[in-house]
Amino acid sequence: MSTPASLTLGPFLATTALAHFVFPAYFRSLIPAWLPHPAIFVTGSALAELGTAALLFAPGTRAAGGWAAAGLLTAFLVPHVDAARHARARSGVLHGPWGVAARLAVNAGYIAWATAVAITA
Repeated sequence: MSTPASLTLGPFLATTALAHFVFPAYFRSLIPAWLPHPAIFVTGSALAELGTAALLFAPGTRAAGGWAAAGLLTAFLVPHVDAARHARARSGVLHGPWGVAARLAVNAGYIAWATAVAITA
């Protein structure tokens, strides 16, 4: 399982990292208001995703990449939990209660995927 899972997780993270640069306004909208300089968080998370994706491609660093991905994806729970606090006050499908619940569930699946890569590498 390790190779297919890691070889799909790597491109997934690289693609989402690139999306940070293509759609920065969307990703800035996910940053909690209490964090300063959202653009720095968007750029930093994109670079962290690219670095993590690179770790997943090499067999010797695949386990480290899996754990790095799990940690990174866990850190991404912060804006999703913050969004849950404000779900009724914001409009839009992804910002409403069901959208936030879906985002949390999907992110939990990503963490499980990364953890499986790390354990089986």
